[in-house]
Amino acid sequence: MFKADDFIFGEIALSYCHIHLPSGKYQFMSERYNVQFINPILSGVLSVLSTMAGIEAKPGRPYLNRKRKAAGDITGSVEISGHAKGVISLSLSREVILTIVNNMLSENYTEINDDIADAVGELTNMISGQARSILSESGMSFQSGTPTVTQGKGARLKHIDSAPILAVPFSCENGSLVVEISLDEAD
Repeated sequence: MFKADDFIFGEIALSYCHIHLPSGKYQFMSERYNVQFINPILSGVLSVLSTMAGIEAKPGRPYLNRKRKAAGDITGSVEISGHAKGVISLSLSREVILTIVNNMLSENYTEINDDIADAVGELTNMISGQARSILSESGMSFQSGTPTVTQGKGARLKHIDSAPILAVPFSCENGSLVVEISLDEAD
């Protein structure tokens, strides 16, 4: 069973990265995301997938999503506020989301439809909720908005324009998913 202490990246430094802004310009910036914030989100992903769908996911090497576009076929995003302002996204391949939903609901979906989109929103909400619970124990209080779901690989993601998007890929038996986080200053 996964324990939070098993998954520590150390400080994820995204130093001196060229970030492509919506205006079409590039900004040279140095940014750091603290693992005290990131690890609870990643822990939430592993826990929710394991508990709710019997899916074991293996995290890969973090990277910056410079294109600011969805890596998966369907993406759930939720805005957070409080200790910091940001967006958490969960972008899944068709194969992975169908496996997750079929396992959760004992169904046999073969295509992405409205039920699958609803499930992506709910998964995003569950992961965000679990992360916010862990973060509140550390004195970091967050609230979240209502998840939105976007379909299509390469779709433009709504993240904080002034912040880099940290992406953490996960591999599963049936495909892949990517968790993405962008953060701005505290409110």
